[in-house]
Amino acid sequence: MATATSSAPAIAAEKIALSAKEQLGKLLFFDQTLSSPEGQSCAVCHGPEVGFTGPDQELNEGGAVYEGAEKGRFGNRKPPASTYAGESPILRFDKKKKVWVGGIFWDGRATGKRLKDPLAEQAQGPFLNPLEQNLPDAKAVCIKIRNSSYAPLFERVWGKGSLDCGKGVSATYDKIAKSIAAYERSKEANPFTSKFDYWLRKKVTLSEEEKRGLNLYEGKAKCAECHPSTQRPKGDPPLFTDFTYDNIGVPKNPKNPFYAMPAKWNPAGAAFVDEGLGGYLKEAGFKASVYEPEMGKFKVPTLRNVDQRPSPNFVKAFGHNGYFKTLKEIVHFYNTRDVLPKCKDTTDPKPGLNCWPEPEVSSNLNTQELGKLGLTEDEEKAIVVFLKTLTDGYLPEK
Repeated sequence: MATATSSAPAIAAEKIALSAKEQLGKLLFFDQTLSSPEGQSCAVCHGPEVGFTGPDQELNEGGAVYEGAEKGRFGNRKPPASTYAGESPILRFDKKKKVWVGGIFWDGRATGKRLKDPLAEQAQGPFLNPLEQNLPDAKAVCIKIRNSSYAPLFERVWGKGSLDCGKGVSATYDKIAKSIAAYERSKEANPFTSKFDYWLRKKVTLSEEEKRGLNLYEGKAKCAECHPSTQRPKGDPPLFTDFTYDNIGVPKNPKNPFYAMPAKWNPAGAAFVDEGLGGYLKEAGFKASVYEPEMGKFKVPTLRNVDQRPSPNFVKAFGHNGYFKTLKEIVHFYNTRDVLPKCKDTTDPKPGLNCWPEPEVSSNLNTQELGKLGLTEDEEKAIVVFLKTLTDGYLPEK
């Protein structure tokens, strides 16, 4: 496996000044000592060079899930982008629209109810997850930070004695998470410097193909129904997510190493089914009438930096399990999911060409906004061209 060695983000547009809290969060985010064994920072799964998602091409080409600090232990989902997520509200059910909205993680389990901040609650998860950074408890995280070179900065940000690894360790752990969330919300991590942003500010013009893709995105392709492209209240640029949940019918990713994990981590083995939001709600004790309609639904991701990559041929993975390997492929899936036959019923099946595999969860499929869009191949390509305008670091000609 290729090892990600990201140490700092490279934002092309301008040098961003960070507040003390944001700088502290950045140091925590890139600290490779905060794992057991040492060597895994947040950036190993959320690399800035690919839009703060998975930066390892070899993994992306296969199962797309990432190995934790302890060798041989893999999670079950592709790393989501950790930026442009700070506006996600506390997880709640919108009774008017009849949808769940908010929370962080693909299944919304970092609800934000305890800290009033889903992004900060998400930051607490990986440190103690045995399949990720594998530290035993909050005290172990605290002690490592207390022994770090940036411990004085922590106390400058949070006050003298705030790095308490004893009776006050729970409060300290909350401060650690809030610091990371501050960096993940910073202008360095969320610069809004894509070509699309410059176009919104009337600094550049989109090409005819880019404009055509945008028109399709907002119209015939229905992308904007879940990934809104219009400016937010107060004129803020769009985040390209509505923070809701959908089952788009993604097939299982058979290359996912989680299927072969020991029963301690995956009791179902090869029969494991990722139930998404519904699975979380069931585990959280909600009634069947609440969780069953949410089975197979996953958080609508931001499309900002969806095509950001260190080189043109670098392979990224798309979908909660990384089943798709190109933007063209996932756009084609949205367009033809309900047009092509199922691969199990097809002689010489070629996914995406003459069939699609069955959805991992066949209930609660979104059939209103995707599946049979009637896009031509050229229209699919135009949408991909538009999506490429969402990559940060664009340098307009002077």
